[in-house]
Amino acid sequence: MSVSALDSRVFRNLFGTQEIRDIFTDDAYVKCLIEVEAALARAQSKTGVIPSEAGDSITNTFANLQLDYERLARETDVVGYPVLPLVCQLVEGTPNETSKYIHWGATTQDIMDDASMLQIKRGLVLVQRELESLRGILTTLATTHRDTPMAGRTHLQHALPCTFGYKCAVYLSSVLRHIERLEETKQRCLLVQFGGAAGTVASLGSDDTGLRVREQLAIELGLQNPAITWHVARDNVAEITNFLALVGGTLGKIALDLMIMSSNEFDEVSEPFVPHRGASSTMPQKRNPISSEVILAASKMLRANASLGLDAMITDFERASGPWHLEWVAVPDAFVTAVGALHQTNFALDGLVVKVDSMERNLHSTKGLIVGEAVMMALAPHIGRQKAHDEVYEACKAAIENNRSLLEVLKESTVMTSIFTADQLTGLCDPTQYMGASQLMVDEMVKRSNLTLPRGDLHA
Repeated sequence: MSVSALDSRVFRNLFGTQEIRDIFTDDAYVKCLIEVEAALARAQSKTGVIPSEAGDSITNTFANLQLDYERLARETDVVGYPVLPLVCQLVEGTPNETSKYIHWGATTQDIMDDASMLQIKRGLVLVQRELESLRGILTTLATTHRDTPMAGRTHLQHALPCTFGYKCAVYLSSVLRHIERLEETKQRCLLVQFGGAAGTVASLGSDDTGLRVREQLAIELGLQNPAITWHVARDNVAEITNFLALVGGTLGKIALDLMIMSSNEFDEVSEPFVPHRGASSTMPQKRNPISSEVILAASKMLRANASLGLDAMITDFERASGPWHLEWVAVPDAFVTAVGALHQTNFALDGLVVKVDSMERNLHSTKGLIVGEAVMMALAPHIGRQKAHDEVYEACKAAIENNRSLLEVLKESTVMTSIFTADQLTGLCDPTQYMGASQLMVDEMVKRSNLTLPRGDLHA
């Protein structure tokens, strides 16, 4: 029975996908542990530590082994870790001379860390795929709405005009950086672990034998070979959980914007319509932004898991006395939550209803006040910036207090009419004429996005 929303039969598909959950199930984790034990045997066969035929023999035996999971759970509860109970079953299930070479020279954390690295690597495949999908969706939105005018807002108030394509291009810029971070993370953080009891691989002698085994183990598992054992230097795992939190931060920002923009008063966008999605048990008219709400919650959960990853870095001496356990919770939860949030974001944006008419209506709703800066900057060369600011401030104040348009007030100003013609004032008060370089920046982001093609799949 589930006790978490992440694998709940009721809530699980809101907060994750079956594909990412499958990577982090108990069965998947135990299979990774066995995969690591088999890879270690092959690595040691190839480096002459154990007989040359032992590695393949052990690997073949493990492929057909049936485990007693109830026994594994009982014994893990006693030991505190699953590796020793697992190795006992592996040895019992290998009825030949090679059984004595299982887990040769390794320690529990070697096997568990490598199993986690395999899960993380496979999880990043899905993160990368979802990020690439998001990149494509945002590129399309930015291109389509390059010139769709809307109100830009600061402190939830009208600030300056922009375009909806510009907003999407800003989101896109973060996604492109996340894709770059992911490529760097794969090289820097997906490290093989093989150090033995205290990280010195002393069990394999005082020469470089242990280091050669570690190098071959990295090849067998498709991981990076570090220069030194990292089992008490957990920054690579913390970086991964924090990377996922950064992705969540971007998704949370998008979700918050969508939620506010989809309110009835704004009515600028809405999530894709699916019958009964976002329905209320009492209010028949409701179409709540469900995906955005879930994404926003997920972004907070990812930050919490990132914090656990940072706490797990504070380890004592050459073997942690507890903080490592935090990763057992944080890493699976972070991956399921991140992929789920990406999936929800892609759903919401791919079918997003963009209400161009509402954007235009809202842009003009403040009757020209949104271009107060444009008027000020046009006036400044004639009377100085501060005096221009004061003059336009008073005009805006009068427009607000008397519910008039800024243009109407400006046409009654002797300062303004002595400098600008009526047509010039009309042009200055047109929000669509004050977009700055927003459209050019959209072009640049779209160009960069189209150049950011997938650099090859992560291989599970």
